[in-house]
Amino acid sequence: MKILLTGSKGQLGTDFQLVSEGRHQVDGYDLDLDITDRGAVERRVADAAPDLVVNTAAFTNVDGAESDEIAAYRVNALGAQNLALGCQQAGIPLLHVSTDFVFNGDSGSPYTEFDRPDPRGVYGKSKYAGECYVAGLLNRYYICRTSWLFGVGGHNFVKTMLQAGRQRDSVRVVDDQEGSPTYSRDLASKLLEIIEGGSYGIYHLSNSGSCTWNEFTRAIFEIAGINTTVLPVSTAELGRPAPRPRYSVMRGLALEMQGIEPMRHYREATEEFIRRDLPAWEEREGQR
Repeated sequence: MKILLTGSKGQLGTDFQLVSEGRHQVDGYDLDLDITDRGAVERRVADAAPDLVVNTAAFTNVDGAESDEIAAYRVNALGAQNLALGCQQAGIPLLHVSTDFVFNGDSGSPYTEFDRPDPRGVYGKSKYAGECYVAGLLNRYYICRTSWLFGVGGHNFVKTMLQAGRQRDSVRVVDDQEGSPTYSRDLASKLLEIIEGGSYGIYHLSNSGSCTWNEFTRAIFEIAGINTTVLPVSTAELGRPAPRPRYSVMRGLALEMQGIEPMRHYREATEEFIRRDLPAWEEREGQR
């Protein structure tokens, strides 16, 4: 299969290319393809003639979206619309990656693909707008929501906590938001499995298990052998500009219906990331 990938230098884009090696031809584009430019997108899709477009590009600065609403909507909504229109003209499907932030976080049980989205902040609203464009313009699409992503490429919570833990005696981390950490390499592998299966629709894709950010930090430090103290802090105390879902655990009901194996537990994935994949990547990239 020939795949056109956007956001190729991000966490998920990086791992999607790694897990696709030897299986599919992936043509990756990052800042060299402005997805907010409809003409550029349509020309690139027409020239590349892919069998599928995978969109991992996004405006992911949750707090920044509150102060720059236009930028968030241009990338997350208009960008998704442009890619959908390009796929529509080419007669090919689109896989669009979305987020747990499309839900309000008030649930007491995991969200399924059939629960109604109700985003609260600009980031979540812009991502849901992108979902609506994709579903409204295409008959064949995959909308894949994920959460709390970490991987070798780019910045993420795990890397930030590893650095902080090695430099400080204590860190304060939120203990009243619960979700499911997701290793981008596991997500990339599951995306390929879904693409190769050819069953279109909406999917919830996160590593199994759930925790608070505080609990996740404790797990990270335990795995890495860091003795830094992890102190609790509430979301209200932090006073961030954007609202965060209090509870954003998702259930992959679409996977269950099709008999597809769920993604492994986040703890196992985090151990592999910290102990094997991140050191190997840093050595490869000459960051040490």
